[in-house]
Amino acid sequence: MTEEIREKKRILVIEDEPDIVRGLRDALEFEGFEVQARGTGAEGLVASMEWDPDCILLDLMLPDDNGYRICETLRGKNEVVPIIILTAKAQETDKIRGLDAGADDYVTKPFSVAELIARINAIFRRQARLTHSDETFNIGAWAINARKHTMSKGRASRRLTFYELEVLKLLRERAEATVSRDELLEKVWGIQASPTNRTVDNFIVKLRRKLEEDHKNPRHILTVYGLGYKLVP
Repeated sequence: MTEEIREKKRILVIEDEPDIVRGLRDALEFEGFEVQARGTGAEGLVASMEWDPDCILLDLMLPDDNGYRICETLRGKNEVVPIIILTAKAQETDKIRGLDAGADDYVTKPFSVAELIARINAIFRRQARLTHSDETFNIGAWAINARKHTMSKGRASRRLTFYELEVLKLLRERAEATVSRDELLEKVWGIQASPTNRTVDNFIVKLRRKLEEDHKNPRHILTVYGLGYKLVP
């Protein structure tokens, strides 16, 4: 069976606020995406299976179920599709909880539609270049498989989300050198840094939890205070 070739990338929006859905649909369709929207988690899960979207935008505050649980279910059914959480919860712990549930990224309401579209486009650009990569590399005792989005050590295996893998790949390309937050944001997410943007820091926290024996005292992903991060393989 040949892989389906689509003229347009498909975006599934799982959001119950009509005004937000209308604004997202108009902006995304203007950018050339095909869009479907669902107002509940249950409807979104069905659409994710039947419509096969290329990216999912998921509101955390849905009327029928906990958004984190919906995210976990979506991720369990599809390990590859990028999931971007739309959240009114601005606390770092809430954002990290969303990443732990399987999300690849998040934007905080009220959000910039232009920034959201920039993040979606960055995902698709990097996927086009790297989806078929067979590259493998090691960090400590972990073997990273870029094609499968996995990391393994003995019998232990963990999944890497799209952005987790891209952060690791960039840090590995510059191993032992410092990579600034601004460069990570620009090259991985395709967006400009802002004083309140903690995206990179949150992903570093999540990666350390997966990769380090003691995430509070990391040996591989080190903070260079005031500058950024560096990888010590």
